[in-house]
Amino acid sequence: MARAIHVFRSPDRFIAGTVGQPGDRTFYLQAVHETRVISVMLEKQQVQILADRIGALLEEVHRRFGTPLPAELTRVEDLNPLVMPVDAEFRVGTMGLGWDSESEAVVVELLAITEGEFDESVVLDDTEDGPDAVRVFLSTGAAREFATRSSSVISAGREPCPLCGDPLDSAGHICVRTNGYRRDAEFGPSLEFVDPDLFDDPGLEGDDDTDEGPTAGPDR
Repeated sequence: MARAIHVFRSPDRFIAGTVGQPGDRTFYLQAVHETRVISVMLEKQQVQILADRIGALLEEVHRRFGTPLPAELTRVEDLNPLVMPVDAEFRVGTMGLGWDSESEAVVVELLAITEGEFDESVVLDDTEDGPDAVRVFLSTGAAREFATRSSSVISAGREPCPLCGDPLDSAGHICVRTNGYRRDAEFGPSLEFVDPDLFDDPGLEGDDDTDEGPTAGPDR
């Protein structure tokens, strides 16, 4: 069966969004053109990687071709949520990113996750063999806005613990910097002035803190 490639050459929207509460969010990318809506599911880390790579690609395009770039954004105009209901076409495995010089557009390709290996030459290619894909063409302005919104969506999760950096939740938090004592998610005024260096004092009995920092955990 031939693969399905969903192409959006001039989308009305291409955004990252989430469903669920902080700490239990599912991340999606969604392309919209008029009444046509395609959504795909992916990991938070994939959203961040894509946003970062788009920023790097824009800088490279400007350096190599002199293409004018939109200014860095501190906020975006489109803060609306995903179009509901969200029905994911597939879960993203491989992502591709390119520059179409003819239309002066950033090209984002999202390929479905597969059980087996496939020839990566199918990325940004119309060959009939390979995983299903969503291919979106973005102007430099739309690409910049996508990257800025994506970073905002990622940072909208749970607040980090001021001591160890792990995410806080409504049920409290086991802080490794305080030898595992539970801290409430809402800190009182006195705790705002706790010096985290106090917990690194080698004279504190039983302190087994390391310098490795917080490990990767659930969605924040």
